[in-house]
Amino acid sequence: MAQRFRLDDLMQMAREEGRIVAEDAAARLGVTVQTIRRDLLKLAETGRLTRVHGGAVLPSGTANIGYDDRRGLLSAEKAAIAAACAAAIPDNAAIFMNIGTTTEAVARALLGHKNILVVTNNMNVANILVANPDCEIVVAGGQLRRTDGGLVGALANRIVEQFKFDFAVIGCSAIDADGDLLDFDIMEVGVSQTALTRTRKTLLVADHSKFARSAPARIASLADIDSFFTDAPLAPALSAKCRTWKTDVVVAGAGEAGKPGDGAASN
Repeated sequence: MAQRFRLDDLMQMAREEGRIVAEDAAARLGVTVQTIRRDLLKLAETGRLTRVHGGAVLPSGTANIGYDDRRGLLSAEKAAIAAACAAAIPDNAAIFMNIGTTTEAVARALLGHKNILVVTNNMNVANILVANPDCEIVVAGGQLRRTDGGLVGALANRIVEQFKFDFAVIGCSAIDADGDLLDFDIMEVGVSQTALTRTRKTLLVADHSKFARSAPARIASLADIDSFFTDAPLAPALSAKCRTWKTDVVVAGAGEAGKPGDGAASN
């Protein structure tokens, strides 16, 4: 079967079933798994699908990719981003961390930090940091979102309002070309926005795939961020804006961890 026909069949599977499992698609189309992976990569490069562990899903617009699938996306890149972010946070710091798989990676990178306080509305972050005996953990109670362990709503906001943080570590679901940080759940956005008003320094952690996605709710702008930790250089126009905004862009893996890479804007 020619690739153009396979691509049409794969898109039909995605529309009908919500996601494509590479091994299943290979069996159904009578080709190897490697062939399907190449096809999925081509569809992802053109924006028609989003790669996830084991296959692909339709790109998100008003609904997010499933949490388990997000955990499998770009795990090595997220670990590098997390290491660079954690390197910028000293011991003896008060930190807020919001919901997301990249903030979970930052939590793992903080396991060696001493005498830190972490306030989070992310049950997964709290569970990770339990392994650090030198970390005091405050969970911002609220409405539990079972899909990802997030705690959202007015109660979570009120708890976050009681603190003044040294650092707020924020993840997002998408970054618009104009630098706006976007997410899907307005209640989750509200907690993050509250944290931004209660911190001395804001650290954004987001991989390059966030630039290819969209979401309906605005958290803030890159203009409101002190340091942005990512895994690839920004587009020239947005990089120039970050320089104007004095937003420091740190490209993890581009040279020594924690140092700005190509396209970085430094204070």
